[in-house]
Amino acid sequence: MSGFDDGEEEYRGTVTVVLPGDDSVEGPGEQVEVRAHLAGNFSPLTGDYRWRGRLSSSTRVSAAFREGVRTVVVRTPEGFEGTGILEEPNLWGGHPVSGTGSPPFAVPLVDIDESGD
Repeated sequence: MSGFDDGEEEYRGTVTVVLPGDDSVEGPGEQVEVRAHLAGNFSPLTGDYRWRGRLSSSTRVSAAFREGVRTVVVRTPEGFEGTGILEEPNLWGGHPVSGTGSPPFAVPLVDIDESGD
């Protein structure tokens, strides 16, 4: 049971949320580890990959959200990463997150030139 739609790839585990860096400091910004449940699928109508999920409660991520941060990078320990948008915190203090394009987890390689005949 995935908790999301059938046919979606998913990831459950620890992720690193990379918050935007201070303009006066070079580098990727602060990195915060949280637990996450993420899933996504290819959208044939728009031709892109869409992913979404929820991050566990984190005082630092919530503080950044209150400070106006909406765009973050979500990275899994395997090195996959995607840019996501934080949403309002849920009842448990975690944040929903969603993105379009490369997801922060592995997806099966699909050869679009492969014929089904």
